[in-house]
Amino acid sequence: MAHLKGKSKLFFSLIVLASTIKQAQANSKIVFENSLFKESITNQQQLQGKVVDSGGKPVVGVTIAVKGTSKSTQSDASGNFSLEAKSGEVLVATSIGYKTKEVPVTGSNVSIRMEEDQSQLDEVVVVGYGTQKLKEVTSSVAHVSADQFRQSGARNPLDLIQGKVAGLQVSRSGSNPNSGVATQLRGAISVTGSASPLFVIDGIPGGNPDLLQQDDIESVDVLKDGSGAAIYGTSANAGVILITTKRGKPGKAKFNYSNYFRKEYVYNRPDFLTPQEFRDKIASGEIKQPDLGHSTDFFDDLINKDNFSQNHNLSMSGGNESTTYRGSVNFRNLEGIAKENSRKEYTVRTSINQKGFNDRLNVLLNMATNTNNANLLGGGGWESEVTKNPTLSNFNDDGSYRYDRTSTNEFARLFTETSYRKQQTSSLDGKADLHIMEGLKASVFGSVQRNSYIDGAYRALDSEASLEDQDYPGGGYASKSNLLNERYAFEPTLQYNTKIADKHGLTALAGYSYRYEKEEGQSADNRGFINDNFHEDNLSEGQALRDGRANMDSYKNDNTLIAFFGRINYTFSDKYMAQFILRREGSSKFGANNKWGSFPAVSVGWNISNEDFMKDVDFINNLKLRAGYGETGNTGFANNASRLTLGGGGKYLFPDETYRETYGPDRNPNPNLRWETKKETNIGIDFTMFNNKLSGAIDVFQRKTVDLLDTYTTPQPPYIRDNIYSNVGTLSSKGIELALSYRAIDHDNFKWNMDFTASTLKNVLDTYSNDVFTVKYKTFGSIGGAGALGDAFTTYEGQRVGQFFGKRFAGFDDDGKWLFYNRQGEAVRNDVINNSRDDLNSSDLTVLGNAVPKYYVSWTNNFSYKNFDLRIFMRGKFDYDILNTTALSYGNKVWSGNLLRDAFTKYKDIDDTYMYSDYYLESGSHLKIDEVTVGYRFKLKNESWINNLRAYLTVQNLATITGYSGNDPDFVLDAGLGNEVNGQSLGIDSRGPYPNTRSFLFGLNFSF
Repeated sequence: MAHLKGKSKLFFSLIVLASTIKQAQANSKIVFENSLFKESITNQQQLQGKVVDSGGKPVVGVTIAVKGTSKSTQSDASGNFSLEAKSGEVLVATSIGYKTKEVPVTGSNVSIRMEEDQSQLDEVVVVGYGTQKLKEVTSSVAHVSADQFRQSGARNPLDLIQGKVAGLQVSRSGSNPNSGVATQLRGAISVTGSASPLFVIDGIPGGNPDLLQQDDIESVDVLKDGSGAAIYGTSANAGVILITTKRGKPGKAKFNYSNYFRKEYVYNRPDFLTPQEFRDKIASGEIKQPDLGHSTDFFDDLINKDNFSQNHNLSMSGGNESTTYRGSVNFRNLEGIAKENSRKEYTVRTSINQKGFNDRLNVLLNMATNTNNANLLGGGGWESEVTKNPTLSNFNDDGSYRYDRTSTNEFARLFTETSYRKQQTSSLDGKADLHIMEGLKASVFGSVQRNSYIDGAYRALDSEASLEDQDYPGGGYASKSNLLNERYAFEPTLQYNTKIADKHGLTALAGYSYRYEKEEGQSADNRGFINDNFHEDNLSEGQALRDGRANMDSYKNDNTLIAFFGRINYTFSDKYMAQFILRREGSSKFGANNKWGSFPAVSVGWNISNEDFMKDVDFINNLKLRAGYGETGNTGFANNASRLTLGGGGKYLFPDETYRETYGPDRNPNPNLRWETKKETNIGIDFTMFNNKLSGAIDVFQRKTVDLLDTYTTPQPPYIRDNIYSNVGTLSSKGIELALSYRAIDHDNFKWNMDFTASTLKNVLDTYSNDVFTVKYKTFGSIGGAGALGDAFTTYEGQRVGQFFGKRFAGFDDDGKWLFYNRQGEAVRNDVINNSRDDLNSSDLTVLGNAVPKYYVSWTNNFSYKNFDLRIFMRGKFDYDILNTTALSYGNKVWSGNLLRDAFTKYKDIDDTYMYSDYYLESGSHLKIDEVTVGYRFKLKNESWINNLRAYLTVQNLATITGYSGNDPDFVLDAGLGNEVNGQSLGIDSRGPYPNTRSFLFGLNFSF
């Protein structure tokens, strides 16, 4: 053919082509006819394989798919997999942190060696309105993936990351399934404004954590400093927590089922006298109380010994290159350690991702809904019950409940009253990304959230509350209320990224944000029901309504927030990075003269390890220095706070002898009201060392919140009311944070890695006055209980937050009366102590201690041996004080009920009334073994229909090492300034906390 030319060559080629086509058709016919009966045995086979890393060690969880088909599987704990494939087909292996690997099928066995892909690892950090490569991040961001979550049955997503993020404090008041958490990032940032971080769930600003179940969460990212959080403006003062849920992946359909079952036991109950010990003290004359002939453990009667909580989650996911989906159904029934205290809920979550327009368009839709039925009746009354005379009984001699007007029979209340909440929470969000051209992408995001609930309560005719009611004795009481909250968000963005001369990287983001929120509700109650037939479902039948003495209320309010924002990221030669953010935001909450605010941020980074002078430094794999400054705001205050509002002034008799409601202004207007502003500087270092075995970050920060919001006293006139909500004070904090990860041992059969976090903090109330309003100090932390002892904290301008302020204990005199030190250091009786707070030059009061822990530490150890795994998680708080109010009230024999055992040992010298001083301050330092989990991953046969099966046992709150004599110091609030949060105050150990528990949890996870 080499000698043929022109048309001859063309003619010969056509003859050859025609002959080839004819032969192919003949062969095709034979294959087609055979395929009607069976596949070619030589092409179809069950492939066995193993996935290893560059060092030859097995890699678990790698997805292996047959290219161009929906067939896929995952490697097990030993790296093995089994997959049906044909000779000549291509296997595609993918896994986060490794380069995609393609391997042709040439036999019945295959080995796939994966190579680490640093660039893929860098793409896991979620930031505002997008993601960033880790090596290009210039702000302080903490990332917690699902495999790092706590495994103790989370009620709230923040439970999953407690102790996992340096500088983030998550505090619970106990194990009550219906209680929330108190959260603080890098210290207190407000006096009266919101102290809660902004939740962004799959892009939804202000997302509802109640819609999240732990098995649906992929990762949690925390924007810790202002240089990263400024993109969210006035919502970000307390930090931003971005939660990403799990998504479907291309491949064959996959089902995952997980569950856990939990049993709780009381741990560290208050140390009061038993009935027999109380009776013995009466006999010896140490207690001057009557022996009423019974032996009752009132505390124990409130305990739900049959508590049993369970959680079940089933998810399904899959799809192809164009469409992926994931859906999950969750049932959770949480029973508290208290009787009549539970939470039963159902959650459904779906996600679908569709590509189109030649893969230039990507549309993501998410929907979630949660139905919650909460029994709110139990969970209280602990102080009342544990301090009663234990020789009393809950019953009369005839078997009826015993009531008296000096206390409440909390046990009887559980069987004669009801209190519940029926709640429905839903969200719908969608995002469309359109790649307009190379490097240019337009996105549109929208979301709707709806939260509604109905609260109902009833007190039966034979309840103590009804029988002792003075207006309608023996008549039932009923109440009902409802709330509806709706939130809407619309956020279009435009993003452009490009590379110039292979050294300059530029990414620009511009966007608009619109948020609208409205809330409305109503409540009503009535008394004097003559039977228990209707409970709270027929409120009009109560006599109080007919007498005009029932109560009814309703409200409605809304607010709007709009913003324009932009961000520019620049990189040069993978060595130098810079980020610039500006958000311009307006809110209807602000005063007429301050509707708009600007929130700028700038941060820079330097990848030192990429410099030429670091090439010979073998023990450092990566070293990055970063620094940033940013401003954020806080609009977490009431709607209409800046406006003149009207309120009812009461009913009065008019000249026509008719009673009419009067109205008048109930708030001073403040047209200058604006947001609180936090200004923050952060310097940090990220590093990996010793062949990537050790990695971590160190951050040093300093922040200042200006224009603090609070209520100040105003003169009348010219003001209408005697107080006004205004911006005045300044609050600051500074600290150091450390996060480390270390792969100590990495052998084939045995691995040990650990995570360690630590932080230190100093919080100061810099000023609380200006030219108009002068306030020398603020008091916080009501001590409560007997004695009307006031507040535990007095925070002066320029002093640290959380300072206990009061009298210094100097001993007791011969009569057991209190002695305290005066300012000259002399021990004197209480009646000569100068209690002035206004004149410190003459006052005998002083700083006694501080309730804010100076150091926080957590340490996670993960071990694995063959198919076994073990996790030990410890955390602690150090160098701080707790006010033991249980000892203050019930370690003093002046109390007429049951007493602490310490009243006759540690506090036996007291023969005087209740006093607040440093006598009751104790060190709260403690180390808690918070979680121990033992798991086993079953080795399954290749033909098993179950891909992965793991069982585990978790013990939570195993032990607390501390010298503190009160309740669990970990449940004493360590956040805020001393204002009450969820029934707690900073540093004050309440007298009747929800019981501390130790729980045992068994769980099972498998996929098929």
